[in-house]
Amino acid sequence: MHVPPKRFGAELRRARHERGMTLTRLASAVHYSKSQLSKIENGHQRPTAHLARRCEVELDCPGRLIALLPDPATPTSPAAAGPPSRRLVLTAGAATVLLAGGAPGGAAASAPGEQAGDGSLVDSARALLTHFRRMAQSCPPPTVLVPLAEQTRALVALAADSGSGARNGLLLVAARFAEFTGWMAQESGHDEAARRWTDHAARLAFDGGDHQLGHYGLVRRALMAYYRGHATETVALSAAAGDHRLASRIRGLAAQQEAEGHALAGDHGASLRTLDRARDLLAAAEREEDPAPVGTSHLADPVTMFTGWCLYDLGRPAAAAEHLDAACAALPPQAHRNLARYGVRRALAHASAGEIDHACALARTALTSASAVASYTIGLDLRRLAGVLGRHREHSGVRALAPDLTAALTLSAAARTAPPLPKPA
Repeated sequence: MHVPPKRFGAELRRARHERGMTLTRLASAVHYSKSQLSKIENGHQRPTAHLARRCEVELDCPGRLIALLPDPATPTSPAAAGPPSRRLVLTAGAATVLLAGGAPGGAAASAPGEQAGDGSLVDSARALLTHFRRMAQSCPPPTVLVPLAEQTRALVALAADSGSGARNGLLLVAARFAEFTGWMAQESGHDEAARRWTDHAARLAFDGGDHQLGHYGLVRRALMAYYRGHATETVALSAAAGDHRLASRIRGLAAQQEAEGHALAGDHGASLRTLDRARDLLAAAEREEDPAPVGTSHLADPVTMFTGWCLYDLGRPAAAAEHLDAACAALPPQAHRNLARYGVRRALAHASAGEIDHACALARTALTSASAVASYTIGLDLRRLAGVLGRHREHSGVRALAPDLTAALTLSAAARTAPPLPKPA
C-alpha cells in the first residue's frame, strides 16, 4: 500500500487538533523541529515509521498513523524475501509431530555431537566453531565467511562417508556451522545467501535427528524478516517456532523475536505480553541441562535488551534507553560485535529521547567496536542514528562525532561489497 504523504500529514494534523496540541508542543515532545513537522503535515516531507509511532504515543492514537505508511520496500533479491523452502516447512512440521511421540531429537535429546561414535572429531569441530565465534566478535564478517562455508561442506562430506554412529554427530555440528555461516552472511548484507545457509542448517539438523536445532532456523528467518521491516512475516515465522512441544529455549528465543515483530507493527500490548512469555521460557531453559544452547552467549539478560529495542520500535525511546542502559552494563568487554550493536541502539534511543550530549558520548564509544566488526546490520542502526543526529547539525557534540560516524557508515556499507558467498551444496 502506498499512501501519499499529504494523506498522512492531514491525518497527523487531525489527530493533533483532536488532542488540542499545538505543532510546537508536539515537535518538542517527539524531538523534531517545528519546521520539519510542518513539512510532514503539509505533505512536503515523507514521515518515518519511528516518527509515526512517536506521534501515536504522544497523541494517544495507536495504529492510526502507522497504518498510513507504505509497506516496506521489496528487497533487491526476491529470493531474500521468499518463504522457507517447501521441503523445510514440511520437514519442520513432520518433526514437530515426532517430538510429541518422544522421537529422537525431542526435548530430552542429546546435545549436538553426543551421538557420534568418533567423539574426538566432533569435539574438535565444535571447538573450531567456538574459535570462529570468538573471531567474529572482533573482525568483519567476510573474514570468516568462506572458512565457515568450507568447514560446513567438509563436515557434511565426512558424515556421508561415516558409519551410522558418527554420522548424526557430524551432521549436527555441520548444522551449527551452517547456521553461523548464515548469520555472518546476513551481517555482510548478503540476504539471499543468509536465507540459503539458514535453511541448509535446518535441513542438516533435521537429517541429524535434532529437531530443536532444525526449528531454530525459523527463528533466524524471523530475524531476517525483522531487519527487512516485515512485521507480519516476523511474527508468523516466530510463532511457527513456538510450538509447545519444543524445548523452552527455542520457544523463548522465538517469543523474543515475535515480540519484535509485534513492536514493529505498533502493537504495544502484544509485544510486552510476548516478552513476558519469553522471560518465563528462558528462565525455565536455564534450569534445563543444555550443554550446547543456541542463541547468543554474551547477553546476561537478553529479554531486558529485547524489551529496550521493542520499546524503541513502539515509539518510547526514553523507556527504551532505561532498559538498554541496564542490559549494556552487563556486556563483556571482549564482545565487540554486541558492544557495537547494542551500544549504537542505546545511543539511538537516547538521541531520539532528546539527550543529544549523552547520545554522542555513547556513540563515540560504540563506534570503536562498530568500526572493528564492520557489520551491515549494525550499519542499519548507524544510519538511523545519523538521521536523528542530523536534525541537530549545529550541536557541537554532533559536529565532533560526524567524521567518526561517517567512517563507521562507510565500513559497514563496504561489508556488503565483499564477494558473494558460494551457495551451500
